[in-house]
Amino acid sequence: MYNKILIAARGEIALRIIRACRELGIRTVAVHSEADTESLHVKFADEDVCIGNAQPVESYLNIPRLIAAAEITGADAVHPGYGFLAESPYFAEVCMSCKLDWIGPAPSLMEKMGHKSEARRLMNEAELPIIPGSDGIVEGEEIALKLAGQIGYPVMIKAVAGGGGRGIRIVRGVDELSSLFHAAGAEAEAAFGDGGLYLEKYLETTRHIEVQVFGDGKGRAIHLRERECSIQRRHQKLIEESPAPGIPEEIRDRILDYAVRGAEYVRYGSLGTVEFLVDPEENVYFLEMNTRVQVEHPVTEMVTGVDLIKEQIRLASTGESPLLDRHPDVTGHAIECRINAEDPEKSFKPSPGLITFYHPPGGPGVRVDSHLYAGYTVPPYYDSLLAKIITWGETREEARVRMIRSLEECVIEGVPTTIPFHLWILRHEKFISGDFDTSFIDKAGR
Repeated sequence: MYNKILIAARGEIALRIIRACRELGIRTVAVHSEADTESLHVKFADEDVCIGNAQPVESYLNIPRLIAAAEITGADAVHPGYGFLAESPYFAEVCMSCKLDWIGPAPSLMEKMGHKSEARRLMNEAELPIIPGSDGIVEGEEIALKLAGQIGYPVMIKAVAGGGGRGIRIVRGVDELSSLFHAAGAEAEAAFGDGGLYLEKYLETTRHIEVQVFGDGKGRAIHLRERECSIQRRHQKLIEESPAPGIPEEIRDRILDYAVRGAEYVRYGSLGTVEFLVDPEENVYFLEMNTRVQVEHPVTEMVTGVDLIKEQIRLASTGESPLLDRHPDVTGHAIECRINAEDPEKSFKPSPGLITFYHPPGGPGVRVDSHLYAGYTVPPYYDSLLAKIITWGETREEARVRMIRSLEECVIEGVPTTIPFHLWILRHEKFISGDFDTSFIDKAGR
């Protein structure tokens, strides 16, 4: 087992990894910017290194400084968490070339699955159903116009290196394509350093279902059931739950089989997520694969009782994990709400500032992953996620009611949050019934 791990992340996920390492007897190194000096992940790590000023490019995205921090502290491995460099094959390769283990899949696989059109090709070879679209990068507006006509409007323009809802545009007619094609390319270039785009048929009303997978990198993989991720705003997930409500068992089994088949075909090693869309006719389509731990991984942990981060670290360190010999049963139902420092009354404007009072919820079946405390200043430079509240119940209804109680009990003063918005969703008749899709927010008028 590793002696010391450097965590190339910040906020709640860095704190989450520190807790897993502590239970495994592994020392931790927190890296931080000048803006994060007082963050909890810095306070709870065994060692910490300031790697630059508040701007991400000068700190969390600065690979030489991250490597230097690992070398001067004697770290054995690097855990990237999610965000920043978590899906950078280049960073993974640099770590490995500096004799630092990478806690994640092989860089070559990250590159293939991170390139959306290449991922489509590989999953097509694995005989997973693929959304109709371009075979690869679309080289220019004229080719895009021709392909869109063949696919049929509406179409979706997507960044090949995309993620987090960036580099995506929905095109409903030929007159929109030119401007949206160039806008998507510019956004992709700015966000990912890669302006490559591809086209897919846009499916108007779909369920977004993802499957947690875990593989050994040698062709063996298991699933840890699915998560429902259809409650989204501008392609950003807001609420996740497991099991997915309202999915026929036949469709659920088919999705789980596809996920394992895809993971085994590419010889996936580590934690990952295979994502699918399900249309109203119950057709299932591969969407993408995320080669990192997901924000919503606690949902799976709550219903399976598995510490996914510990198993990910154990596999990277020893090449083995007892989880691969198990197929954990799912017990009950879990729901996660992402609480952001955003003002729903002002078009979800990010709202950094001083936390003057913080009281997290508690009680049976409640988990809170957060780096907040009273007196902490939410910086304006990073993602606005403040906390993840996860509730478990023997039934979905118990988990839903428990989440409402938890959100009402949670007190965050000093900055606006999305708690009121989540309460509105949880009380909506469509959410209560489980009869919703990715268009829920738009159709509900919020």
